[in-house]
Amino acid sequence: MLRVDGLCVSYGDAVALTDVTLAVGDGELLAVIGPNGAGKTTLVNALARLLPIRGGSIRLMGEDVGRLSPRDLAERGVALIPEGRRLFAGMSVEENLEMGCYRKSVRRSREEGLRRVYEIFPILAQRRRQIAGTLSGGQQQMVAIARALMARPKLLLIDEPSLGLAPIIINEVFETIARIHAGGVSILLIEQNASRALEIAQRACVLDCGRLVASGAPAQLQADGEIVAAYLGH
Repeated sequence: MLRVDGLCVSYGDAVALTDVTLAVGDGELLAVIGPNGAGKTTLVNALARLLPIRGGSIRLMGEDVGRLSPRDLAERGVALIPEGRRLFAGMSVEENLEMGCYRKSVRRSREEGLRRVYEIFPILAQRRRQIAGTLSGGQQQMVAIARALMARPKLLLIDEPSLGLAPIIINEVFETIARIHAGGVSILLIEQNASRALEIAQRACVLDCGRLVASGAPAQLQADGEIVAAYLGH
């Protein structure tokens, strides 16, 4: 599905990512974990084509997409759930969801898309006319996830979905991500809460100081004492 080779990203002269290589298989959930400042959000924004890349390549289903615009990438079935949710706070829940129908191929299935996301998030159906900025943090995260699903993505990029949420809401969010993945969507999950990410991931990478320092199956990483001590908080 997604193949990244030797990716380098910088902000002016400040290097943010160096020689990052990873892959997300068709139908796979890959977690990228690491501490604050590791470069995780830079990585996902580069993959979403919101940041220019300095070197390396990004391939989606075999096509080189490293120079495409975000719009062109979205048309190829990639959707981003950004850190901090980034809703249109003054618009209603349903208006926010309709913003997810940006792909030409899904505009005609707007009603079907709304039915589908309201089945996943019944509370949003109840609050569809409510102004999004007045929702709780957890409900806003639901809107952000549902908006991305409206685009019927083949690959979902999720950046720090647990940020600022209460533990009980975090449980609901991760259960939802696992359910979306079970439905066949490929997912790259960026998450500081490493333990929770590893619970639902099939593979994981550890990013630190802009470099990948480890990768493997969750059980493999959890069995590595140095990785656990440095990144998993046990």
